[in-house]
Amino acid sequence: MHAVIGIDVSKATSQVAVAVDGKVVRNFKITHDVFGFNQLNSVIMQFNTFPDIVFEATGVYSRRLKTFLEAHNYPYTYLNPLTAKKQLDQLRPNKNDLNDAKHLAETQFILKRAKSYVQNPIYIELQDMSRFYQQLNHDIVSAKNRLHRLLQLTFPEIETLFSTTDSQQYWEIVSLIPHATMAKHSRQTLSDTIQSSVSRQIGVARLTRLVDKLVALGSLSAPTVAVASYNVTEVRYYAQRLIALSQSKANVLATMVDQTKDLPEYDIYQSIPGFSDKTVVSLIAELGDLHRFATSNKLNAFVGIDLRFNDSGDYKSSGFITKRGNTIARKVLFKAISNIASTATYGHQNHINDWYQKKKQSSMSKGTKKIAIGAMSRLLRTMHYLVLNNQLYDYDTASKR
Repeated sequence: MHAVIGIDVSKATSQVAVAVDGKVVRNFKITHDVFGFNQLNSVIMQFNTFPDIVFEATGVYSRRLKTFLEAHNYPYTYLNPLTAKKQLDQLRPNKNDLNDAKHLAETQFILKRAKSYVQNPIYIELQDMSRFYQQLNHDIVSAKNRLHRLLQLTFPEIETLFSTTDSQQYWEIVSLIPHATMAKHSRQTLSDTIQSSVSRQIGVARLTRLVDKLVALGSLSAPTVAVASYNVTEVRYYAQRLIALSQSKANVLATMVDQTKDLPEYDIYQSIPGFSDKTVVSLIAELGDLHRFATSNKLNAFVGIDLRFNDSGDYKSSGFITKRGNTIARKVLFKAISNIASTATYGHQNHINDWYQKKKQSSMSKGTKKIAIGAMSRLLRTMHYLVLNNQLYDYDTASKR
């Protein structure tokens, strides 16, 4: 007897279809709580052997079902939404939750989908932290843009105080001197205010130069609004928010590093020239356990750099990437190729850079994006090989492969 349980997951409930030897014998709905999962558990326990359990990934909503199944050591098949859509489209002229659950169960007898690889929960935790890190990045960019707009009204010249407007010290001074009028106090008053308020001590000579420049900028500025304007309050708000966001971002990264140090991938990725701590932990978080990928081509598809071709008649396309995979991992890998190329100029040899530079020199086009994508594919293949064989990167060995 071959039993299959197909589950269509919604926000707070799931529609369940139980099929035995190709025929649906029961349909019911469960809630995503203890009562609902106990109901599902009682159905699973009715069979002498574990039934195939098939359901589609629905973001955070399916996470509770996954957690329940893993806690009870029930194997399951976790379908990518695009894969599920392609498999079920021909079977569901009338789409609803009941039919979806039924068709998931029925097609399992035909397709015989493999069981999903269950990762160590630490990888899921790291991915959650990585997504929070990316959200903090997004919030920082948004806050910086808003601060820039407001400073054009209160004190635009202060943006030239430092070589960059990304430092915590810059935001602290903007919070202290949000309007040009405030830079017209005595030099001693400004020095005392800055020195007592910034998080990192400033040397006397540097502080003197800083105050002199601040006074000069204040005397040149012609602000749009008065010092009593509410825009000044907004400047302070966004400057302080940027400080808080920046500190939160640093804390998240530090926590991710601590969490990943005991994982085997950490030392392996660290051995690749051009990989920083941030790159290493981001890739571990976004790629997860590479053992679940049978080949590096499947890893390419997960990231979204697998090639598609659109040929017709005599026309032969050069191929283009699908971009259907993990966008964050793709972004991190793209930056990693640049870092690998940069560090190679300082003597840190890498066979990925050797290939990258060779292709750049022989390419007839001015753009390098396609070459970088090819380098990303080779980098993933290298990472996949190193993790599966538990080896550190060695240039001499890699350059001969």
